[in-house]
Amino acid sequence: GATEFVGYDNNESKSKVIAIVKDGESVSSIQRSSVAKQEEFYIILDKTPFYGESGGQVGDYGFFHKEGGGTIQINNTRKPLDDFIVHEAVFTVGDVLSVGDTVKAVITEDARNATRANHSATHLMHKALRDVLGEHVTQKGSLVDATRLRFDFSNNKAVSREEISEVERRVNEVIARGGAVECKEMSPDEAIEAGAMALFGEKYGDKVRVLGIG
Repeated sequence: GATEFVGYDNNESKSKVIAIVKDGESVSSIQRSSVAKQEEFYIILDKTPFYGESGGQVGDYGFFHKEGGGTIQINNTRKPLDDFIVHEAVFTVGDVLSVGDTVKAVITEDARNATRANHSATHLMHKALRDVLGEHVTQKGSLVDATRLRFDFSNNKAVSREEISEVERRVNEVIARGGAVECKEMSPDEAIEAGAMALFGEKYGDKVRVLGIG
């Protein structure tokens, strides 16, 4: 079933373990002695603040703190299906984790904030590229993490140094202005009507988050 994602508004949550997977098999519990040091297994929660890798943005990492003692390190978070989030985990402290246990799930906040800033910057850069090079520029792929962003697009010729400088100037100008960021939920049709750009190949649900920057 779907995992409730609470990470837009929270960096931690009190969550229930609903599945544990090791070596491709679902298990009711896992003992520290049954996994090699730093060997990963997978945890699914009923709700989570951890962002599953999607839309070019890398997954969150952090820790699960088990009620009654014990800590699980989360090295990555994936979203293999819509609304289904899987945490890649290793034992840090404690002896056993079982389905039904309650954990305090806590993301590494500094990394999320840096990643969030870089993700916002990809959209600012997309806008600047379209303004400078032309409206034929559309995103063909991206990677966003805490240290950098990569933005893929097609153009009919190499981008000149002058054009790159102008794109940088426009993006930095918006960032330096420090304007408000507005977030609204609406239907995809309402979003397009309001001026949002739907990217080719992206899948959208009944509701989409629309951000207005600057």
